[in-house]
Amino acid sequence: MSTDDPDYPATGTMTDTSVTTSDGTTACVAQPELTEGPYYVDENLRRSDIRADSDTGEQEDGVRLDLGFKVFELTEDSCTPLDNAIVDVWHANASGVYSDVEMQNTVGQDFLRGIQLTDDAGAASFTTIYPGWYTGRAVHIHFKVRSSDDATEAYEFTSQLFFDDDLTDRVYTQAPYADRGDRDTLNSEDNIFQQDNAAQLVLDLTETSEGYSGTLNVALYTSGETAADDSFSAGGGGPGEPPNGSEPSSDSNPPATMNDTTTE
Repeated sequence: MSTDDPDYPATGTMTDTSVTTSDGTTACVAQPELTEGPYYVDENLRRSDIRADSDTGEQEDGVRLDLGFKVFELTEDSCTPLDNAIVDVWHANASGVYSDVEMQNTVGQDFLRGIQLTDDAGAASFTTIYPGWYTGRAVHIHFKVRSSDDATEAYEFTSQLFFDDDLTDRVYTQAPYADRGDRDTLNSEDNIFQQDNAAQLVLDLTETSEGYSGTLNVALYTSGETAADDSFSAGGGGPGEPPNGSEPSSDSNPPATMNDTTTE
């Protein structure tokens, strides 16, 4: 893991491309890829409940979040479930700390990290907690969708989920979040969130008896083709999100990718 790379993928440009799934019910709308950041670690830790450290079994405190993904393979005129895709999730704990990061003294720990393979319906789910905040960033979760080793063609999409500020204010009145005082960065003040169309990645959550739940639909071109009116290029991205959320600088473009949010 590198924290020294200054490069970020630039945000994508929203297009008017819209494709429905084979059952005609789910719309796939273009969204940007966002920076991977400096805290990604390929733990290859396959599990759905990512709240605990796998070595000690100690579970992170926080409001439960049931987070789902539905991944679709996109072509010019269809959007069908994509099975056997790897979905990778990582985020900070209620204190704003990531696991397995040297500068945060958490090397060897793996709380709030995990991967799942999508099923025949393109679905993958995680049990985690509502993430905490840290200086210079709005509340967010990192995720990556990538091909498995046996895929016929390699693909990868990396982005971030955000949360409604009013909802975060309510969640943060509870322990253990309330012990930290007021966060210093709202969505409107976060320059990653301010990239074009990133507001479309605010996760729409439903309150449950145990916490909250929400699902993100992610549709992507796995063959490298793009729709005729899609302005995305197939450029890649890289790590390098400054810990203080300072302005990224890059001329690269994200791969053609589409998604939208739903609740469940």
